[in-house]
Formats: sequence, C-alpha cells, structure tokens
Amino acid sequence: MKDPVRRQRALSAMGVTTWVPRRGSAALPAADALPASEAGSAPGTAVGDALDWESLAATVAACQRCELHRGRAQTVFGVGARDARWMVIGEAPGQEEDRQGEPFVGRAGQLLNSMIGALGLKREQVYIANILKCRPPGNRDPRPDEVVCCEPYLQRQIALVNPAILLCVGRIAAQNLLKTQTPVAKLRGQRHVYGPQQTPVIVTYHPAYLLRAPAEKRRAWQDLLFAQRVYAETRQDRR
Repeated sequence: MKDPVRRQRALSAMGVTTWVPRRGSAALPAADALPASEAGSAPGTAVGDALDWESLAATVAACQRCELHRGRAQTVFGVGARDARWMVIGEAPGQEEDRQGEPFVGRAGQLLNSMIGALGLKREQVYIANILKCRPPGNRDPRPDEVVCCEPYLQRQIALVNPAILLCVGRIAAQNLLKTQTPVAKLRGQRHVYGPQQTPVIVTYHPAYLLRAPAEKRRAWQDLLFAQRVYAETRQDRR
C-alpha cells in the first residue's frame, strides 16, 4: 500500500498506533457427490465436484455428520463473493455467528473487516468461511473428528471460489488447512501452498486474539503487507 493516507487510515481502522517521523528524519480428491439426502453419512465421505453452490449450501444446512448439529441454531456456511480473488478462512462459528448464520460478526468481525479494508478491499469482495460450519459448545476448539466431518465442505468451497490467495486467521484454521502442528508464530511470514493448484496461503493472527492482545496488531499488519506482495506476485505469474 504505497498511498500514505490510505495506509494511515488502514492502520487506524485496525487500531494500530503509528509513529510519524518528523520532516527531514530519516483441490479436491475425486469422489462421488454427496446429496443432501445423505448428509448424515459417515465422516470422511468426500464432496465431489458435482455439487454447485446451491447444492453444497443445502447439504451443509442439513448436515448431521457429527454431534455438533444437535446444539446448533443453524449452520454457518460462508459469505462473500463466490468468485473472489481473496478467501479468508477462520476457525468455527461463535455464539453470535450461530445466531445470525454468518461468519465473523461482532467485535472480531468488525476487526476482520478493518483487516480486509487494510488490503484495499471490502468485506463483500472476499469470500469468508470457517473450518467448521457448526458452533462447538462453549466455543471450545474443534475436535479432530469434527474437522474431518466438515473438511470436504471447505474443500469444495475453495474449489468453487478458486481464489488467487488464501488468508488463514488463527491457529485452528492454519494448522488444519496446512496439516501441521507448527505454531502460528512460526507459520507467519512464509508463503505456504494449498491443493493441486498450489494456491498461496498466508497465515496471520485471529481477530479475536488481536482483541485480547492488541500489541500484536502491528505484526498482523506486517502479515497483511506480506500477503499483498504474495498476491501481486501471483497475479504476475498468472499473466
């Protein structure tokens, strides 16, 4: 972001205190499609490329593949531009997301919107989804079996969006997408890849964590700048 005014506004929106110098100072595996009527099928059943957006959304809404469906108000499918160049992946719905049926609402959602704005984008220009489509009780971490149940849905969403870059926010999203136990602190600042398309993956902190640890917002800003550079390189490579 070369425009200093836009940069200052983006940092202010994120809540990052800036120092201004004085003048003169220095893909998916092949599989059969999973119809909505089979939404309660065994965990691990893959979602094939026969499902379009509407069929996939209906399948998720009716899903009973794990026990989380018993306590949900509704599933949280995803939101945003279905042909977005940027895709944001988070952890799991919280209480407010479960109530509204949309990922990243409330204070964490507002901060994520500011982070998206720092990229020069609007929320509706990206696609946002979670590792899980149902809220874990008490907002606990997703269990491995729950992730396995939901994974085909996210895989299909990524395939349908076909983004140029994936931005993972938080440990749960990053470790599950990249199949690693490496801490977020060590995943940051690197260009990872996902799937047969070798889609670039950038890792940063979850907005909820940044609300608890505002001093880390500056590092999150560095991650966003890095993501912009990777995205620009990706666009150049695709020409």
